[in-house]
Amino acid sequence: MSHEAEATAGEIPEAPHLDFAGTTPYEDYVQADVLTHLQHPLSDDPGEMVFLVTTQVMELWFTVIVHEWETAAAALRQDDLGTAVAALRRSVRELEALNASWKPLGQLTPAQFNSYRSALGDGSGFQSAMYRRMEFLLAEKSASMLVPHRGAPRVHAELEKALHEPSLYDEVIRLLGRRGFDIPEAVRNRDVSQRYDPSPEVEAVWTAVYAGDQDGELVRLGEALTDVGELVWRWRNDHLVATRRAMGSKAGTGGSAGVAWLEKRARKNVFPELWTARSHV
Repeated sequence: MSHEAEATAGEIPEAPHLDFAGTTPYEDYVQADVLTHLQHPLSDDPGEMVFLVTTQVMELWFTVIVHEWETAAAALRQDDLGTAVAALRRSVRELEALNASWKPLGQLTPAQFNSYRSALGDGSGFQSAMYRRMEFLLAEKSASMLVPHRGAPRVHAELEKALHEPSLYDEVIRLLGRRGFDIPEAVRNRDVSQRYDPSPEVEAVWTAVYAGDQDGELVRLGEALTDVGELVWRWRNDHLVATRRAMGSKAGTGGSAGVAWLEKRARKNVFPELWTARSHV
């Protein structure tokens, strides 16, 4: 190596570009200044900032997961299982991050929560429009869930559109029908604006899928959906436990039944036949 090359190799790298005419390219892309100035606590309790930021982080994860599940549903309509499974797998990692959001809130004592609970007023996570879109994609449909959003036309329109579109699971079942499995017409052509009810025939289809090629793409699809379903169940249970610790059996914010309502939700599985079919394989 020449002396010139040795000198070049030993040079300290140039400093990063620090001088910009306006905001930094990072800020332009990430909008960090917007994100970090969205917090407006309404009490003097320092714990409210933790509650507020954690809730906002949850809303961002809801947004990402809705994007993944909509991507998966669109791919399934095109019989593109590779793209669908990849999106579902990404959403599994995102659900794990979402569920970890309970860590800062999961050990609040009643007194700690009460110190800023009044700041929520009638506010409740029950009113989250993006979480409602997640539920709709899981076939947990209910037209009454649009009512809280009547005063926000754009949000209401997005939810109404999601209500009347096939859920992620509807697209899975339709794909199974196109693959030659015996899906009843009543299931294939059901009113997708209604909550999905389990079908013995769909259970039999999943039993046949799981009794077949374990490396086949339909088993991989089933397992990706099962991972999603398990983490949704864990989310609901973590929510239940955090609420029990923070407020016991008191009525929830926003007029909900609190723990009683969460207990009912925690008992439900999404993609139900994927769970019950395992008893028959």
